[in-house]
Amino acid sequence: MTKKKPAAAAASSLADARARIDAIDRNIQQLIAERANWAHQVGKAKGKLAAAVDYYRPEREAQVLRMVVDRNEGPLSDDLLVHVFREIMSACLAQQEPLKIGYLGPEGTFSQQAVMKHFGRSAHGLPLATIEEVFQEVENGNADFGIVPVENSGQGTIQITLDMFLTSNLKICGEVELRVRQFLLSRSGRVEDIERVYSHPQSFAQCKTWLRGNLPKAEKIAVSSNAEAARRARNADDAAAIGGESTGHVYGLRKVIMSPIEDRADNTTRFLVIGRQIFPPSGHDRTSILVFIKDRPGALFHVLSPFARNGISMNRIESRPSHHAKWEYGFFIDLAGHVEDEAMRRAFAELKEHAAQIKLLGSYPVAVP
Repeated sequence: MTKKKPAAAAASSLADARARIDAIDRNIQQLIAERANWAHQVGKAKGKLAAAVDYYRPEREAQVLRMVVDRNEGPLSDDLLVHVFREIMSACLAQQEPLKIGYLGPEGTFSQQAVMKHFGRSAHGLPLATIEEVFQEVENGNADFGIVPVENSGQGTIQITLDMFLTSNLKICGEVELRVRQFLLSRSGRVEDIERVYSHPQSFAQCKTWLRGNLPKAEKIAVSSNAEAARRARNADDAAAIGGESTGHVYGLRKVIMSPIEDRADNTTRFLVIGRQIFPPSGHDRTSILVFIKDRPGALFHVLSPFARNGISMNRIESRPSHHAKWEYGFFIDLAGHVEDEAMRRAFAELKEHAAQIKLLGSYPVAVP
């Protein structure tokens, strides 16, 4: 019996590996189709509902994605597998009807990236001009949900988002954490050509150290969004824009002068998903409330004490003028747990004795990476 030559053996091994991959791909495709059919059966079991939003269950999606992370033994990362399963669920849900998601536009913004990360590419994004419009479109039913930025790891809170909750009846249904990488984009790709830079004020703030060190003489022009910055910069060789890589692709600024240019390596923006109802617990949740305190000594202490006594962690507290009376403030508080948890029920019962008003903003799944 003659031995195979090394080249022939390698070719045979490669052919075998490719055949095995093809067989696995067929199985994956069949299983995805089977999953889609079962998702359709779940929709039918719920009966005839009014719209796609009635089929959407964020708590169930969060549970599924956490199981994906728990099962993962490599070699693919948790982030990648979560993305794959998110897209599968998005496509399965869209069999009923695509969800309509309002976001701070135009196309190419980080808000749009947050929509795709949380709802998948099968959802239909509605770019809107302002955060106020996002709230309005969800309230009016023209959008099923909205996504709005609420805080950045380096620059703090986006105040307009918090202010909207002072008067809006919408609820927080979820959260998205988006790692924000800022790119310096231009038509020419030459940093020495740049005389002015366009950007959203938040991006300027996130990149101020880099800009001071590398483009100290360039004019900094603030605009309404990084997408608008790209639109302006694409018309001149001496202009640049700060934004995400996808922004450059959308608006024709394909030359990346430098990346990343953000000052913090962990630069992350947290977005809130807003809707018209509160969903059941997912098992790992966060509750957001707005508390107006009575004007008396120790008032804030008495507001926070019920949570400590009931073993509830407070993730964040932020004060804002109440808009009700001069020098009156409301406190936005994020708490670990769901409003249906027994410990949370006890804490709220105690809180009522010390707060002038309590507004439940939402109980929702903690962001899945």
